Amino acid sequence: MAEPTAEIPPAAEEPEPVAEVTPAEEAAPEPEAEPTAEVTDPAAADGETPSEEPAPDNATRTGGAGGNNQAEGEAEAEAQTTEPAPADGETPPEEPAPDNPTRTGGAGGNNQAEGEAEAETQAQVTDPAAKALAAAQLTGTKATVYLVLDRSASMRPYYKDGSAQALADQTLALAAHLDPAATVHVVFFSTEVDGTADLTQADPENRIDELHAGLGRMGRTSYHAAVEAVVSHHEKSKDPKGPALVVFQTDGAPDAKTPATQSLNDAAKNHPTVFFSFVAFGEHDNKAFDYLRKLKTPNASFFHAGPTPRELTDTELYEGVLAGWRP
Repeated sequence: MAEPTAEIPPAAEEPEPVAEVTPAEEAAPEPEAEPTAEVTDPAAADGETPSEEPAPDNATRTGGAGGNNQAEGEAEAEAQTTEPAPADGETPPEEPAPDNPTRTGGAGGNNQAEGEAEAETQAQVTDPAAKALAAAQLTGTKATVYLVLDRSASMRPYYKDGSAQALADQTLALAAHLDPAATVHVVFFSTEVDGTADLTQADPENRIDELHAGLGRMGRTSYHAAVEAVVSHHEKSKDPKGPALVVFQTDGAPDAKTPATQSLNDAAKNHPTVFFSFVAFGEHDNKAFDYLRKLKTPNASFFHAGPTPRELTDTELYEGVLAGWRP
C-alpha cells in the first residue's frame, strides 16, 4: 500500500498550474485598457483632459477644460444664458437698444425733433387752446393778443359772476401759444377807454376783477373808442405789421354805429393784420347783436357766447374765437 501513498504528491502539485493561470487572468485586462485609451484619445487630442479624471471635479467647473460630457455642456449653456442678467433683475443695456428707435424718447434713435413733436401732440390732447389751434390749422402761428372788455352798465352781472375774469383767463391761455411773451394787453371801455393793463401768467387769479373795481363808474358802449385804442397800441408795438388777435367782448350793440363801423373799416384798410373776434355775452335772441351779425368788414368775426358764458367749455370758446381768423 506504500505505492498509492506515493502517488498522492503529484496531485498536490496541481496548485502550481492554478498559480500559473492567475497571472494570465490578471494580465488579461491589459489589452482591454488599450481600447479604453483609444476611446478617450480623441478628447485628449482636442486639448481636453482624459476621461479617467474624476467627474466630480469637472462638474464643479462651469466651462472648464475638462468638462466635456453632456451634463457639463448643458450646465455651461445655462450659465451663459443666465449670466448676462444682472443680479438686481435689470435687463442688460444691450438688449433694449434695437427696440429704442421705435419708441419716441428712447435712447436709441430719438432726436430733438421727435421729442418736440411728441410734446406738441400731447399738448393738443390735454390743452384746449392747443387743440383748438390745431383744429383751425393755426398751430405755430405767432401773434400779439389783445382783450377788450365792455364796462357798460349792463355788464355789471358778468363781472359779478366771474364771466369777465374767466374770459381773460382763457385769452391768456391762448396767448401762451401765440405770443412768445405770453402777454395780453387789456382795454376796458365804456363811453370811452376806462383803462388799460398788461395781463401775464404771474398776475393773481382775480386780476381783472381788481382792475375793474378801480376804474370807477360804468358808462355806455362806444366800440370805436376801444378799436382805436387797440390800433394805436399795435402801431407802437415791436411788430406793428405783424398779426394781432383782438378778443373783443361786449353785451350789446354800439351806441354810435357809424363811428364803430368807420373805425373797423379804417383798421381793415390801414392795419389788415389786426383781427377783431367779437364775443357776445347775452341772450341769443337779443336784437342788439344784429349789428355784429350783419357786420361785413373783412377783419372781424362774431361768436355768441350766450347768457351764461361761463358754462361754455374752453374748447367751445376757443373754437368760436378762432373760427374766422386766418392770419
